[in-house]
Amino acid sequence: MDAVFKALSDPSRRELLDQLYTHNGQTLGELCEHLAMTRQAVSKHLAVLETANLVVTVWHGREKLHYLNPIPIQEIYDRWLGKYNCHQLTALSQLKRTLEGTSQETDHE
Repeated sequence: MDAVFKALSDPSRRELLDQLYTHNGQTLGELCEHLAMTRQAVSKHLAVLETANLVVTVWHGREKLHYLNPIPIQEIYDRWLGKYNCHQLTALSQLKRTLEGTSQETDHE
């Protein structure tokens, strides 16, 4: 699980996961179109995500497609978050956003 936490610690990698959540099965080129990073930087971030098993790749002809694998995130939820009351967590999360003056949309960073 250390590799998962390392992968999730970087905002650029979380942004890549968000892109794959929105549209799964993208090529490196397609991912680069939506990000303000070089192709090489995106490739390096994808390698970290693959090592953590958060992204899996499938070759389709000459294209390498990247897919989100949510299982490691579910395992984190099951181990540490699932035991807490969901209503309490939602209320605390909303309070935190209100106090910090942030919106729910910025939580994806």
